[in-house]
Amino acid sequence: MLPHISAGLRRSAAAVALGAAVALAAPAAPAAAAPQAAAATPTAATAPTGAWAAGTRAYLVITTPGDTSAVRAAVAGNGGTVFAHYDAIGVVVAHSASATFATTMRGVSGVQQVGATRTSDVPADAYAPALPPTPTQSATTLTESDRWDMTQIRADQAWAVTTGSATVKVGVLDTGVDDLHQDIAPNFNAADSVSCAYGRADTRAGAWRDVGTHGTHVAGTIAAAKNGKGVIGVAPGVRISSVRIAEPTTSMFFAENTICGFMWAGDHGFRVTNNSYYTDPWMFNCPDDADQAAIIEGVRRAQAYAEGKGSLQVAAAGNSNYDLANKTTDTSSPNDSTPVSRRITNACVDIPTELPGVVTVAAMGRGNVKASYSNFGRDVIDIAAPGGDGSSGVYSTLPGGKYGNMNGTSMASPHVAGVAALLASVNPSFTPADLRARLASQATDTACPSDSRCTGTTAKNGFFGEGQTDALKAVGGSTPTPGTYFENTADVAITDNGTVESPITVTGVSGNAPAALKVGVDVKHTYRGDLVLSLVAPDGTVYPLEDFANGDSGDDVVKTYTVNASAEVAAGTWKLRVRDVATQDSGRIDAWNLTF
Repeated sequence: MLPHISAGLRRSAAAVALGAAVALAAPAAPAAAAPQAAAATPTAATAPTGAWAAGTRAYLVITTPGDTSAVRAAVAGNGGTVFAHYDAIGVVVAHSASATFATTMRGVSGVQQVGATRTSDVPADAYAPALPPTPTQSATTLTESDRWDMTQIRADQAWAVTTGSATVKVGVLDTGVDDLHQDIAPNFNAADSVSCAYGRADTRAGAWRDVGTHGTHVAGTIAAAKNGKGVIGVAPGVRISSVRIAEPTTSMFFAENTICGFMWAGDHGFRVTNNSYYTDPWMFNCPDDADQAAIIEGVRRAQAYAEGKGSLQVAAAGNSNYDLANKTTDTSSPNDSTPVSRRITNACVDIPTELPGVVTVAAMGRGNVKASYSNFGRDVIDIAAPGGDGSSGVYSTLPGGKYGNMNGTSMASPHVAGVAALLASVNPSFTPADLRARLASQATDTACPSDSRCTGTTAKNGFFGEGQTDALKAVGGSTPTPGTYFENTADVAITDNGTVESPITVTGVSGNAPAALKVGVDVKHTYRGDLVLSLVAPDGTVYPLEDFANGDSGDDVVKTYTVNASAEVAAGTWKLRVRDVATQDSGRIDAWNLTF
């Protein structure tokens, strides 16, 4: 079993950066507290009363939704301070250094539940948060290239139908996002970005920036711009908002942070949010524990609020190779102090992954395989997507203009969030329930492997849920009719040290060429080591087929190549280009063909 990443992140391997080494973002040096922005929504909190003191702990105090003023007064009268409050869902975030605070508040009239959200002290930074440093940017010479994960879910073909609408806002609830990154800046929505670290909205410019690398990588998978640089996200036309819910230094995602994030998402019109984390410090929250029961209820109410406002939550399933449908033990919690080994049951839930309405995403490796680390579980996993495994990582953006690979269900979830954003783009009236239903119906059925842990049917099972997400089917696109065949049998002489072309004009095929265009070649030549073969698309784009080794003395080239030509319009004149790079041997293009 792979260890579950601490601090709630759903990443199973470190980033591998190209270019200069990646420096992990750290909090800036403490400075005088900047004033908080004025409350812009009903969920924004007023500044906390009192000052930080050693031993301060955070609590959720839950009451009837509506006016929480009486409960807030009780918090102040019983040794606590109100740090934030969300009246619409009846949740108050309270701080107290009193060991009896929770017990006392549970006896107050109108209080339904009280629970500590952590087993460690609230840091002093909560009262005067330092802004994350502004990352120095490095320009890239990397150009956009084919990526296995995008091809696997047919996102590269879906772009011919839509790249997504700029009216669709996707929230990245994570460690933050580098909004200055060359591949993120074109789609970044600063007006709706925020820090929710510690459980209250910090709207200062830059508060949303990455305190690690994780959130920037996730954001790029969802919506890196289609601008010729680096990478392309699943939905490169939608808008990205950063909601930093990770706390600096620890990158912990505590319940009050998640609540703030969901409330922000609902009030700011996010159609989709991505949640590649679990709510610290408990990998699983159990309802028979008073603290954890309050966490379950508080986050559940916030998620329901966001969904009621039109926001669909997509979440990573986790990286422990654990059966979420048959829970027995948890040995990694609490992860903010000293973990203990405890017996658990299926009543204990991974938050927000297992909350009602949340789309739970398992990870696949390259091909129709479960990623070795991915959690699973019949009737828990909703859908699967590429998360990478081993050397086949998911390549995306990193802070400072960099790029690199990561593996994890953290990387699978944003693929599904991106597909959901494409769905919302072509179906603007869809509700979160509609998006969930379409995500399920468009998924490609994926059968269980020979693994007794995978139960269910090909249509729905514990490893892949409804199957692997399919961006092309999600947006109603289609590939050209299989088997559409074109051939040119006219001979074209190949001279020494010369370049020749043979054309085929394609008609009657609508849309783009397929990702698996078949190119059949029959070239007669007495020394094929002289040859370089390429396919030239109607717009002049050159797709290399084969550059034969100079020492290959074999005769002729009779073979079929597969080309990902999904970025090309099918109709038009295609050419087979053959270049002879040496003297003494010659030949001809005898025939060649295209199968769409």
